[in-house]
Amino acid sequence: MKTVKQYRHLLIAAGYGVFYLTCFHYLEQRVTRGYHLIHTPLDDMIPFCEFFVIPYLMWFGYIAWAIFYFGICNKNKKEYYQLIFNLGIGMTLFLVISYLYPNGQNLRPTEFPRSNVFTGLVQYVYGIDTPTNIFPSIHVYNSVAVATAVEKSEKFRKRPLIRKISTALAILIILSTMFLKQHSVSDVCCALVMNAGTYMLLYHQPGEHAARPIKGKKKEKVQIHI
Repeated sequence: MKTVKQYRHLLIAAGYGVFYLTCFHYLEQRVTRGYHLIHTPLDDMIPFCEFFVIPYLMWFGYIAWAIFYFGICNKNKKEYYQLIFNLGIGMTLFLVISYLYPNGQNLRPTEFPRSNVFTGLVQYVYGIDTPTNIFPSIHVYNSVAVATAVEKSEKFRKRPLIRKISTALAILIILSTMFLKQHSVSDVCCALVMNAGTYMLLYHQPGEHAARPIKGKKKEKVQIHI
């Protein structure tokens, strides 16, 4: 009972995970035809590159690591709840958008330019992930949410290498969604806009970017008379 009480905050993530997967499975069965195609001219300018399947698949471990670390290893529960609510808000908005605005894409190549282990992995990804319900990109949204949590974490403040690795991985994951033709540029941009909104809601502190005093000038003492 002591262990359950100690980690009961993890039930939020577990419970929402079941809810999300159930809703997503329903949407995958519901959206099969008659959906709006997401496409921009920029999508045609981005070449297919199978090597990006590596960071694309690393996304699963990246998200799992973040939930495990902030939920179990990190003693700062505020940072855990910031991450969980950030993920939850974005994923819930994704479900609502997908329900109200059925969408998909036809960006995937009909045949691969090369045959290697990486194109084999891409083919596997294509087989288990339908080209529907793509707007906005959850791969992008969740990656930025985790990178933000790491960047704002007090424990990682003095560990710049970890923050840089986290940011680099998030960037590679974002790029992978477009180079693998899994997502349109529109999906990525929408996810980033959502990230900006949730950042202002969950992380931004009033006066955080207040102007610092100019060096060389002495601070004037202000006396308050009551």
